[in-house]
Amino acid sequence: MEGQKLPQEFLDRMKEMLGEDYPAFLESYACPNRQSLRVNTLKGTKEAFLQKAAFDLTPVVWEENGFYYGAGHQPGRHPWHEAGVYYIQEASAMAPAVFLGAAPGERVLDLCAAPGGKSGQIAAAMRQQGILVLNEIHPARAKILSENAERMGMANAIVTNAAPEELAQRFMGWFDRILVDAPCSGEGMFRKNPEACLEWSLQNVELCARRQDTILDSAAGMLRAGGRLVYSTCTFAPEEDEGSVLRFLRRHPEFEPENVPLLEGMERGFSRCETEGPSACSLRLWPHRLAGEGHFLAVLRKTGERLGARREKYREEKGLSPAEYADYTKFAKENLAVLPEGRYLRFGEQLYLAPAGTPSLRGLRVLRPGLHLGTQKKGNFVPAHALALFLKPQEAVRCLDLPADGREAADFLAGETLSAEGEKGWYLIAADGYSIGWGKLAGGQMKNHYPKGLRKKIGIRISNREEV
Repeated sequence: MEGQKLPQEFLDRMKEMLGEDYPAFLESYACPNRQSLRVNTLKGTKEAFLQKAAFDLTPVVWEENGFYYGAGHQPGRHPWHEAGVYYIQEASAMAPAVFLGAAPGERVLDLCAAPGGKSGQIAAAMRQQGILVLNEIHPARAKILSENAERMGMANAIVTNAAPEELAQRFMGWFDRILVDAPCSGEGMFRKNPEACLEWSLQNVELCARRQDTILDSAAGMLRAGGRLVYSTCTFAPEEDEGSVLRFLRRHPEFEPENVPLLEGMERGFSRCETEGPSACSLRLWPHRLAGEGHFLAVLRKTGERLGARREKYREEKGLSPAEYADYTKFAKENLAVLPEGRYLRFGEQLYLAPAGTPSLRGLRVLRPGLHLGTQKKGNFVPAHALALFLKPQEAVRCLDLPADGREAADFLAGETLSAEGEKGWYLIAADGYSIGWGKLAGGQMKNHYPKGLRKKIGIRISNREEV
């Protein structure tokens, strides 16, 4: 991007902020943005992925499972992408979830979660243990978030579509950690998404800052004493970054900045004047300093009792009796080598497995109350696509593992019926050891149960020829 295409008022402010660094910052817009992905360790180890991957990969310094990939590769068109083996995620955007430091068994909230890249990082860190609430206020984006949670194989994630204020009324002091990746003016994405420049204005910066104040106030009430709050944006505007943190700390004396390590390529937040806020708890990621786009993050701690201490109890979802999910139990005994644990919930004909300790969800708009197991109808159980993506091949009684770069894998993802021999019944279909969906074998034909809404033609490489 050429400098003159950027808004002049934005350039004037950046020149004042950066001083002698401004020319290097401006030159970074002429450089192509680096493409990156994050290995989803819910599906398998990073080491196993690296042994199989046909991509040119370079590590991202601040995320142990993050990698840059070469410009000639298209991992979004690979069957592994549909299997949720990795998430295509901008490298700088991986930083906030790293500093959140979520751990197995905790209660964690991603308050502005769509489309779900950071959510996937948090889920991987929690290793399916504890409760992860993923919220998005916009219905269309919440649907995308729910689909990505399914693709990434999250079992302990509850996806909600609510305003932050609504959640705050229900979950006072309930979460151990909260990530607020706030809606912002998007200045850090100008190089990656030049169209964002057309929506930028100083008035929008001010509007975003006011909205961030409201979101942060809601988050403050939901965090328990001793808990950690990470605030992040993809903008350079001090009003939305250090300014938001400073205003928050003034409104909430029960919070204090938490010193964070300065990782390679990152810089401290501004602290040259009072309006720019504290720096010890904040980091900036600049496109002229590292291989990534612009990002800001700050880490705050709610003072009081430490994590692990007793907290207020909330009413939990009761769950179903065994008789109410008997059809699933029968299916599981015949087709699964392991039985995932949790609390069974039913919404209409749909059966879900919610994480243990799930609070009452009554009155909330919930898109996904945990792992979708399948549909119970007239004494019959049809397994959900989400269950297939959660399972590993060894966890199913029958599995058909296809070469990821072969025609059969591409045909399956396009919804085609496959020819196959074997025992009659349900099969977990996999691509190079990563599950991609369900098939049901009868009479030498594998009926395809890949969801119609997800079916598409996948480009594959056969004998050094690209085919679609």
